[in-house]
Amino acid sequence: MHLREAAVSEFVLALDQGTTSSRAILFDGDGGIRSTAQREFRQIYPQPGWVEHDPSDIWASQLGVAAEALEAAGVTAGDLAAVGISNQRETAIVWDRHTLEPIYNAIVWQDRRTAGFIDQLKSEGLADYFQATTGLVLDAYFSASKVAWLLDHVDGARARAESGELAFGTVDSWLLAQLTGGEVHATDVSNASRTMLFDIHRLRWDDEILARLGIPHRLLPAVAASSHVFGEATVAPLGGATIAAVAGDQQAATFGQACFEAGQAKNTYGTGCFLMLNTGNRTLPSDNKLLTTIAWQRHEAITYALEGSIFVAGAVVQWLRDGLGIIDSAAEVEPLARQVPDNGGVYFVPAFTGLGAPHWDQYARGAVLGLTRGTNAAHLARAALEGIAFQVYEVLEAMTADGGVSLTELRVDGGASNNDLLMQFQADLLNVPVVRPTITETTALGAAYLAGLAVGFWPDEASLARQWAVDRSFEPQMDSATREQLLSGWRRALGRAKAWEPT
Repeated sequence: MHLREAAVSEFVLALDQGTTSSRAILFDGDGGIRSTAQREFRQIYPQPGWVEHDPSDIWASQLGVAAEALEAAGVTAGDLAAVGISNQRETAIVWDRHTLEPIYNAIVWQDRRTAGFIDQLKSEGLADYFQATTGLVLDAYFSASKVAWLLDHVDGARARAESGELAFGTVDSWLLAQLTGGEVHATDVSNASRTMLFDIHRLRWDDEILARLGIPHRLLPAVAASSHVFGEATVAPLGGATIAAVAGDQQAATFGQACFEAGQAKNTYGTGCFLMLNTGNRTLPSDNKLLTTIAWQRHEAITYALEGSIFVAGAVVQWLRDGLGIIDSAAEVEPLARQVPDNGGVYFVPAFTGLGAPHWDQYARGAVLGLTRGTNAAHLARAALEGIAFQVYEVLEAMTADGGVSLTELRVDGGASNNDLLMQFQADLLNVPVVRPTITETTALGAAYLAGLAVGFWPDEASLARQWAVDRSFEPQMDSATREQLLSGWRRALGRAKAWEPT
């Protein structure tokens, strides 16, 4: 096919802004990938437990990969039916409405600097109110306490916020502002539901929470449906393109996995791990410390979900590479781990930034236990991969108890889902098939689908479900005695890692 013939076709571009990298993926009408580009960007660790990004790095990397993806396919903005955005959630940015200059670095979802403030809110007896209203566990993970910290610690920020000079948003709002030259200050319901400021039942910012945290209402973005025309891009090379979807990365991945019906679930293996169960048009309160959240909104219909958030998954492989230097690339972890038949009694609890669901221990820290003189790098690599799977097992166990459903399969995606050793071990632990689709970039695919639906590029969800195809199904092979022995070892290791940091 000649380049110009490809260019006259319509495409949807997904901007997938993640925690450690920005991606842009161009999809055709069959949901196939025509081009892709990715750039890692700088991670900033000012103090132990603090994690930041430079918002300009986020924007520059995202715009840069968009240009690369278009150029690689010989496509211009005029050939795009729509642009969809998916983003790392909970990360907080505050910027000047007029200059679009951030007042401080982005405070990343992994950041724990506000743990003490969260303890104070808990001591005031507010945990139940926050959970009943927002569906979330009261924790430093979410945006609310990060915004309060910015207003309290950046000179003049509170006065400027109250006067309307400043804008707050999660990364989606930041990208929308940059793409539209400041014309659009908005978010969607899925991202709003992760701020711990949003009433997921009445679909509005909660006045009582805003008052307690001292956050002016005028600082906040407008909230729209996920599949919705937000505006038109004004910056090259996307100038004139219609921005028609915004969704938090895990909600987008659930949509991209075609989990359109209540009872369907997926797990994304990214920087963290995020298991999400579609609960349809009803909120499902959790008795097991999972999150009740908004999955997406199309037209007037809201779809809710139950979610288990694991803070560190693929990030542990990055740590093996960058922190320990025992691998040179993430792809090397699987062959290294395969050098040994088992973990050799070694357990790796990757609680670098505390533990998420179902523990919510913000003072837990990473631990490697069971080391002997016979332990080598391969055992450590295998234990790191197994630590990811153990955490997913715990979340799914809690989700099954909450949802009253037994999964018959788990759909998986994300970078680490391409690790066959990890996927087989996951199937063995869960004792259900783990199904990997042909396209594992489902976060970007979900953003593209939501955008395409908004402009009529795809007619309906049924047409998208027909595009979903299986790459490989991993069938459980482990006997129950071995499974229970491994889980027992994990639970003992987990107990050592909990409540490590002094409160």
